[in-house]
Amino acid sequence: MNALTRCYRRVTHRTARLLVPGLLLVMNVAIAAEPPGYSPYANGDIPLRPLWGDTHLHTSLSMDARAFGATLGVEDAYRFARGETVTASRGQKARLSRPLDFLVVADHSDALGVMNALIAGDEHLMGDARVRGWRQRILQGGKAALGAAMELIDGVSSGKLPAVISDGKVSSQVWRDYVKTADRYNEPGRFTAMIGYEWTSMPGGNNLHRNVLYRDGAELAGQVQPFTVIESDRPEDLWAWMQAYEDKTGGRVLALAHNGNLSNGLMFPEINPATGNRIDADYAARRARWEPLYEITQMKGDGEAHPFLSPNDEFADYETWDKANLGPVKKQPAMLQYEYAREALKNGLKFQRELGVNPYRFGLVGSTDSHTGLSTAEEDNFFGKHSGVEPDASRTRRPVGELGDIRIMGWEMAGSGYAAVWAKDNTRE
Repeated sequence: MNALTRCYRRVTHRTARLLVPGLLLVMNVAIAAEPPGYSPYANGDIPLRPLWGDTHLHTSLSMDARAFGATLGVEDAYRFARGETVTASRGQKARLSRPLDFLVVADHSDALGVMNALIAGDEHLMGDARVRGWRQRILQGGKAALGAAMELIDGVSSGKLPAVISDGKVSSQVWRDYVKTADRYNEPGRFTAMIGYEWTSMPGGNNLHRNVLYRDGAELAGQVQPFTVIESDRPEDLWAWMQAYEDKTGGRVLALAHNGNLSNGLMFPEINPATGNRIDADYAARRARWEPLYEITQMKGDGEAHPFLSPNDEFADYETWDKANLGPVKKQPAMLQYEYAREALKNGLKFQRELGVNPYRFGLVGSTDSHTGLSTAEEDNFFGKHSGVEPDASRTRRPVGELGDIRIMGWEMAGSGYAAVWAKDNTRE
């Protein structure tokens, strides 16, 4: 049998002549190249490693976060996400129960880092009387600081910020440092520090926010300044900026929209708000190209479903924020079908039939949108999403902000969420 076995190993698809004592054995041997496979993972080139992270975190470089009291910077954010202990803005020690695998610090591109410069008394900024007044009120703290913060946020929404804030003199240097910091904390195989920013479009207070995520490092990302609402609040113009970035650098970017529940019917439209016409194949193709993901849940409520749209789904009322937009303009029921991901996925199939391309074919992630510099998402140990409502004995009685006659309390913010991705390796690519 040993001789027979050796012959089988040598011969494939040919006649074997074996001499066995007293017998001439002639046989046809057809050996299959591979035996039948019953494990789909044995030879598959597929990602098998689940990685957890946050694609939406704000630090003190975001104007609103700093105005609300956040003092932690980008380095603090990366250290915390990697599992280190940091001191939060209100003086408490904080550490994650489990380190994250990746983090996108997505500070607002408009007035990036300006608030830190304002509080420090930057000479360029102090030339404007309104800016000096905001600084005085923010340093005063309490209700005065909250009022100044809301005025600044309204200035971004309306495009009426003082020229010294919107001229980019401060933000351009901040961006160069921002991307270099990400590179320093990026450790392929262990922790991914992914470069990103938030484009914070709010026409009329309608939330059209997108986070822009880079596959690239500082060498490419630092070549082009982030797109701002001062330049345009139209998503189509953001997509054009993304195309221009890739053309210039050879890099890769994608956009990740969030909080359609605060868009008053504009996040997943059938009628393009920019033209007044039904969206066409060009719009559909560009949106599908640049926005392959949607942030379905985060601190400002759930974006999957609404009980008005899914009355038989007992989970459709999870973390529902449906009072108004960010204006605030009160919500009307007819708006809801264009705000939630479940309806968008269905409407996308309809556009696929009509246009040959689906604008709303996207994957789903959760993220925090925390404005503390701390990527926290635990429901049973809620740390707060704005620094003004980090843990203390009276935080449940303090509002985060007021929009018209709508008051937002810190405890109304959702604890969610994190993003999960299947990957082969923990790298930016």
